[in-house]
Amino acid sequence: LQLLGREAEVPPDGYQGEYLVDIAREIVREVGDAYVDVPDDERAARFRELAVSRMIESQRKDLAQFGVIYDTWFYESTLYNSGAVAEAIELIKRNGFAYEKDGALWLKSTELAGDDQDRVLVRSNEKETYIAADAAYHKNKFDRGFTRLIDIWGADHHGYVQRLKAGIKALGYDPGRCQIILTQMVLLMRDGEPVRGSKRAGDIIPLADLIAEIGRDAGRFYFLMNSYETTATFDLEIAKKQNMENPVYYAQYAHARCCSVLRRAAELGVAVPKAAQVDRSLLTHPRELELLRKLADYPGEVRAAADLLAPHRLTAYVREIGQALHQFYEECPALKEGVAPSLRDARLVIFNATRIVVRNLLALLGVSAPERM
Repeated sequence: LQLLGREAEVPPDGYQGEYLVDIAREIVREVGDAYVDVPDDERAARFRELAVSRMIESQRKDLAQFGVIYDTWFYESTLYNSGAVAEAIELIKRNGFAYEKDGALWLKSTELAGDDQDRVLVRSNEKETYIAADAAYHKNKFDRGFTRLIDIWGADHHGYVQRLKAGIKALGYDPGRCQIILTQMVLLMRDGEPVRGSKRAGDIIPLADLIAEIGRDAGRFYFLMNSYETTATFDLEIAKKQNMENPVYYAQYAHARCCSVLRRAAELGVAVPKAAQVDRSLLTHPRELELLRKLADYPGEVRAAADLLAPHRLTAYVREIGQALHQFYEECPALKEGVAPSLRDARLVIFNATRIVVRNLLALLGVSAPERM
């Protein structure tokens, strides 16, 4: 309305920010003043629809650039429009896990999940609460045939866990099939100072801007470096550095270094043999054995990361391999003059094995594995 020259104020508790002005400009370009003189409720509903579609498309684009693809984008409104929320509430009532008190409908969450109190499903004004919609949403997932659900929430929602578990159980499903991960915040640092932001105040850092500043590889690696149970400190200045101080550069350089050695071998006309063709008894140097032991951990580390939902294990593991590789490279040359061909071949096998493992780990993390750096 302001862009169209009309008097309007952002509510005190409303969201602020230049990104909202950008969305408003797009809406004005599309519909002009078509909704200026319609009733406030109708105009707000239409503007909300137009704004949401643009924000979701922006999110979809930014996530795709980051290598994150969602197969399904689910609108909460469809749960209400389709009657799924009402259906879930009726099922909870039929199962005997709801009761009426003070004009509202309550969920027996203390009985169902050990919650500290029962929770309202439908308020006295006949408006459903979040738990009703969330229960219906999880029912939708189970009904689509999914046997295991993993929810990722901010840690500030920890008090909601038992309520959702109660809602799932009240619908007749095993709440143990839904695993809820509570993630801590990410602290962005620039020049040693935290980068403050407020979504409501409009002071935000879009993912697209982060990718533009530090790149996709660094962004993904940094987000995956810490357990979701701990606050991740993301140093933007280090993330941009093209040296060994940058963790993702350190990991990628291990792959590039292996490729460099193997290229040099090819230039010298030395073919890399298969592991079964070399004399492994020659590999007795501590650095050789240390790197081999690290490589042998590969299947177990990948399995543990998957079982524990802990991708940060892989970022730590690939850096450990990188450290072992760089020490091996310095102390156990393969192509240096005077190295016996049999030992040379055995060490080349180690370089090739390291290249393969590091490449696979980086691929699992969604990070590129450059051959030259």
